[in-house]
Amino acid sequence: MPDLQDQVAVVTGASSGIGKAIALQLAARGTQLYLVGRHLDALESVAAVARQTSANVLVDGTDLTADRAIDQLKAKLTATFGGVDILVHSAGIIRRGTVAIAPVADFDQQYAINVRAPYLLTQTLLPLLMAQQGQVVFINSSVIQGVRPGIGQYAATKQALKAIADTLRAEVNPQRVRVLSVYPGRTATPLQRDLHAQDGKDYHPDSLMQPEDVAAAVVSALTLPRTAEVTDIYLRPFSAPL
Repeated sequence: MPDLQDQVAVVTGASSGIGKAIALQLAARGTQLYLVGRHLDALESVAAVARQTSANVLVDGTDLTADRAIDQLKAKLTATFGGVDILVHSAGIIRRGTVAIAPVADFDQQYAINVRAPYLLTQTLLPLLMAQQGQVVFINSSVIQGVRPGIGQYAATKQALKAIADTLRAEVNPQRVRVLSVYPGRTATPLQRDLHAQDGKDYHPDSLMQPEDVAAAVVSALTLPRTAEVTDIYLRPFSAPL
């Protein structure tokens, strides 16, 4: 089983939810962390916990939709850590609305964050990942298994993200870079809490998957011996809410 001690991991969306859980479980393995998130105060709180087990944790409030910011991220990452072994894409947003009335501006925003940003960040860091025979993780969504009314834009971005991950895997396999897509069902995150509130539904987080469940699956795949590769992980709550 590969040791993650002192490896360098970039985790986006690390200020809450699944990204936070992945960051903390990597820290518990002694992984050095470069944490990216929109909410710097929350990100600092995550980093404070991570530093209890990780020797080096850096936080970055970079706007991943800005091309120049991603270039600056690479420069800071290289200056501090020298390279990168693991890239985890966990940042994402959802805007709901039917095809008939959903503003195209909402589609543009979801595309920018859910598709274009991980594409460009991967492209920018790929030389570093290939040098380390690293690993890339895309946190996707179970929505690709069956769309529902009102989430066409979001589902389209997640289908696009799957296509990027699948193509990347085929392209970098000869360089010994592993690529994993993870498709969680409903998970007890701030995003899910907000969606319940929008629908006027009671929120029962105990009936959902926990972010730590998803993180455990990711870390398990990352530590798999290099004779194998997990390409896709689908998870759902064990007891689906009624």
